[in-house]
Amino acid sequence: MLRVTLRNLLARKLRLLLSAFAIILGVAFVGGTLVFTDTLAKAFDGIVDGSVPDGYVRPVGSTADDSGGFGTDGRTIPASVVTELEQVTGVARADGTVEGIGLFIVDREGKLVGGRGAPTLAFNYNDAPSMTGEPSVTIPVGTEPEGAGEVVLDERTADAAGYDIGDAVSMVAAGPQPRIEAELVGIAEFGGGGLAGASLVFFDTPTAQGIFLDGEDVFDSIGLTAEPGVSQQQLVDAATAVLPEGVEAVTGDQSAEETEDIVSTALGFLSTFLLIFAAISLVVGTFLIINTFSILVAQRSRELALLRAMGASRRQVTRSVLAEATAVGFVGSTLGLVLGFGLAVGLRALFGYFGLDLSGTPLQFELRTALVCYVVGMTVTVVAAYLPARRASRISPVAAMRDDVALPESSVRRRTLVGAVLAAAGTSLMLVGLFTSVDYTAYLVGGGVLTVLIAVALMSPVLGRPVLRGLGVAYGRVFGTVGVLATQNALRNPRRTAATASALMIGLALVSTMAVLGASINKSIEVAVQEEFTTDYLLSSPTFTNFSTTISDDVRDLDGVDEVSQAQSLPIDIDGTGAFVTAADPDELLAVYELRDTSGSLNVGDGQVALSEDAAQERGVTTGDAVTLTFPSGDQEAEVAGTYETSQVVGNALLPFSTLEAAQVQRQDSTVSVNAAEGVSQSELGAQLDEVVADLPTVTVQNQEDFTDAQRASVNQLLFLIYALLGLAIVIAVLGVVNTLALSVIERTREVGLLRAVGLSRRQLRRMVRLEAVAIAVLGGVLGVAMGLVFGVVLQRSVADDGVTDLAIPVGQLAIVVAVAAVLGVLAAVLPARRAARLNVLRAITTE
Repeated sequence: MLRVTLRNLLARKLRLLLSAFAIILGVAFVGGTLVFTDTLAKAFDGIVDGSVPDGYVRPVGSTADDSGGFGTDGRTIPASVVTELEQVTGVARADGTVEGIGLFIVDREGKLVGGRGAPTLAFNYNDAPSMTGEPSVTIPVGTEPEGAGEVVLDERTADAAGYDIGDAVSMVAAGPQPRIEAELVGIAEFGGGGLAGASLVFFDTPTAQGIFLDGEDVFDSIGLTAEPGVSQQQLVDAATAVLPEGVEAVTGDQSAEETEDIVSTALGFLSTFLLIFAAISLVVGTFLIINTFSILVAQRSRELALLRAMGASRRQVTRSVLAEATAVGFVGSTLGLVLGFGLAVGLRALFGYFGLDLSGTPLQFELRTALVCYVVGMTVTVVAAYLPARRASRISPVAAMRDDVALPESSVRRRTLVGAVLAAAGTSLMLVGLFTSVDYTAYLVGGGVLTVLIAVALMSPVLGRPVLRGLGVAYGRVFGTVGVLATQNALRNPRRTAATASALMIGLALVSTMAVLGASINKSIEVAVQEEFTTDYLLSSPTFTNFSTTISDDVRDLDGVDEVSQAQSLPIDIDGTGAFVTAADPDELLAVYELRDTSGSLNVGDGQVALSEDAAQERGVTTGDAVTLTFPSGDQEAEVAGTYETSQVVGNALLPFSTLEAAQVQRQDSTVSVNAAEGVSQSELGAQLDEVVADLPTVTVQNQEDFTDAQRASVNQLLFLIYALLGLAIVIAVLGVVNTLALSVIERTREVGLLRAVGLSRRQLRRMVRLEAVAIAVLGGVLGVAMGLVFGVVLQRSVADDGVTDLAIPVGQLAIVVAVAAVLGVLAAVLPARRAARLNVLRAITTE
């Protein structure tokens, strides 16, 4: 039996390679994702290890992710503390650190370096070592910054911006000095290796304090270097004894661990996001493998029967088929693992385009990656081949002597019954998730969607018949006999046709779902902007960061301006639950926007907060109740002054600026809303505002139409990324159509020969195969679009409370999906049709 298995593998190399290709692509996606995320983790580990000192002194409670990275913790440490720490036994040196957030380099073309990608990290320069013992930063080219007009950049940033030593570097910042220019005097090299695309900027200490700390002689943190023989814990214990109230010391290991936890969480999300699409590709590949082995078993029914007659047991026949599947899985996993490296290179280049540059970090290959790839690839292949293997073992030696290998109708009925039960269960899950107040709504809806998708795949032999017969009518009228033959071929084995179409259905269903959801998001944005965007112009940052409050001062000085409202958004906790809040002057805000209050007053004062209805309901509070606002600096008690309808203008809560001041939060602006003065046209005001921010690429001026277009562009960019990732699953599905048609042509060799003998031309034969492929692809497209339409509506309703309030059906896009499916069918039929047309008529007729 082993020799027979090896012979079959060698005799069917091309057919099995097409099946293996599905595993190759799926495993490549898994392997590439793991290699890429491991490389990313290695890069960040190097950054952390190369920058963290032996000990770290900071304000109590501050961590690496304070304010979600918004850099709004305004607490500082007096410079006198540095002097005191230098006298502590066990401290070799103490270095005060200024950590600047919100600074960007502007290149020679006036564009930002980095933008939405990796951040720009600005510091005061010192040559303190990290906990590895090596200097965190060195300056191999040029000199260190020594005055207000000098700056040092890392080499990648300087090259990207087009600056050389001696050039004037333009920068913009979120502090009191929004426009900065300094001479480039040196090129810095980071001791931890690559920077993952981040930009390094160094000033001397007084200059950094002037830019980021209002010129005060204070620091954001202090790095401690231990004397030889002094442990990190001993260093921290000694330093703690002299620290003032509100300041703490932690070991370098603890600080590194905190940072690594944040990075690990982010990488876990990225890895999960990519692996979901890898799983989709493997599921689609499963259909291809099941179909391939089902056809091969059917074609070899006489051979398997002879083996049974010669003494082979059912178990041996099953093992023979599974052995072939194992070999296919092994080859596919091996090639997929190799291809995964290429995919990791592509992912590195893609993320580098968006600013996450990993070129300085070699690709990381872990043993775990190889094990996962082989386990996933071989398991999927063997599991997918199990049902065809069982079917092979049940072939009777006598029954298999006939050429009749059609699927028994009882099997189709059983599939339909199971599918109907699953469809009912999936629908019930979706209804419970949508219309009842239960926890984990998203999981219920998602589970319902997955269950219904499986149910439709099972029932597709029955559901697909009306579609195929409808196509058959059209084929008969347009293409005559050839069209009728193509339809009959597609209907001859409904399970095979349905399995091939279901693979394509899954990919197109997800594409259609995202198209409906994306259209609904865009429509909801349009409706919300039309209802709530009552300002003439909105100043905001395209980098989603804050900007200097001095911009609003310049705006207020314009002659064409009437109302101006500044707002600062930041994440905090309210009663222990995360919230995204907006701080503003309530009088100015309500003069520009029409917020609908539902209780109390929105004119919040000192010690007060207004909550959205959703936020208030989630926390079980109402007007007059007290809530706790948690900032990096500590807790602030506030009274709920009122509630308002959930709005896109403000976040979960509205605070006065005085609350931020009490919490020691740096004042920066997230948006500035501006209305024109009486007698000044909107276009005139827009021209004045453009002039104010002409040299500030971190600030954009948008009217209602501009703002809508920008929001839609962000949504569409994400959709295109998802479409691209789903493209791999669709490629595998198309390969399934190719494989099914190629095997079907081999299976129907005698039939093809007879058709050619009775007068069917090669051109007509190619057309017949193409029409059959189009029928399969259109079936997958119709079922996919139908499922995608249902799932899109369900998902829109499930997130209606999160802002996606309006349903939109992109009819044009869905029609394009079906049309693309038909085109894919034509392309998939090229090789099988050519092979069918080239068959020798006499040999085909005499084929057993």
